[in-house]
Amino acid sequence: MKYLSQLLFVLLLSFSFQTYAQVEQASSKSLKIKETIEHHLLDDYYFTLFKDEEKNKTYGFPLPVILVDQGVRIFSSSAFIEGDQLAKHGEHYYRLDHNKIYRTDAAGQKIIVDGNPVKPFDFSITKSVVGLLFIALLMFVVFTQLAKSYKKNPTKVPSGIGRLLEPLILYVRDEIAKPNIGTKYKQFMPFLLSVFFLIWIVNILGLTPFGFNITGNISVTFCLALMTLILVNINGNKSYWQHIFWMPDVPYPVRLILLPIEVLGIFTKGLSLMIRLYANNVAGHTVIMGLIAIIFLLNEEFTVGGSISISLLLTLFIYIIKILAAFLQAYIFTILSALFIGQAVEEH
Repeated sequence: MKYLSQLLFVLLLSFSFQTYAQVEQASSKSLKIKETIEHHLLDDYYFTLFKDEEKNKTYGFPLPVILVDQGVRIFSSSAFIEGDQLAKHGEHYYRLDHNKIYRTDAAGQKIIVDGNPVKPFDFSITKSVVGLLFIALLMFVVFTQLAKSYKKNPTKVPSGIGRLLEPLILYVRDEIAKPNIGTKYKQFMPFLLSVFFLIWIVNILGLTPFGFNITGNISVTFCLALMTLILVNINGNKSYWQHIFWMPDVPYPVRLILLPIEVLGIFTKGLSLMIRLYANNVAGHTVIMGLIAIIFLLNEEFTVGGSISISLLLTLFIYIIKILAAFLQAYIFTILSALFIGQAVEEH
């Protein structure tokens, strides 16, 4: 009995260590997956194609870092992923920490001034900027060629990609601009077409293996919403401003109550455009990355082939939804922009 109890104790101890090791391994995998998803959602100073974890080597190409810190400083982002991960320009050292660049000393310690780390003004060409420049160039070339073909022969049916774009252009004009803006729709068509196709193409590009998450960057959605806000308020007529600051046919005490609400409403319109587009894309990319991670989390339980099959099946379903959502998000942003513009230019 004595030896049997000792044997059971040893077996129990062995099982406990094995279980602990499995939990630690699973926890390590989960942490690594979480870091990978967070890295994918953030903008990047290095255009990463893929990374070899075993060799700790990143494959891709560096992007230019442009800082304003006691002068303009331009250097390659490759310094942030090589060696000591410090970039030196002149007498200054810089380090990338949580996707933000800080000035440091030669040892990599942040320089603190007045209790805050020194962070230079950053005008770098990041991965999102590269994507936006590429899409802007693509849209400029495609729409310039389409405009030339219409100018040359207005009655001819467009060919190639123009055949795909023409129904979408007519849809934005007839189903979004005209019903919401009215007779003044023509002067706003360039803006509405620009934001519609920009958001649509950006969202489609985000589903490619290049890993773009441009509208998942809140600074991008902020700029788009800001452009709408500026356009709405610049073109607002007398009736529009009167209904904000001194509503007609409303008792005076109620006007005083509604005044701050209406003024706040000017900014909440832009805020709703910004948050809606940003949150939808962040959520979609997070779900897709999480489903892909099933391959690594369940490969022991279902083998590599089984985990890949489950991951592909679920990811394919979400991808189909994301393709539809790419158009839907462009449609919602454009129709809300047209609605806000229509409210601003509508006559009393």
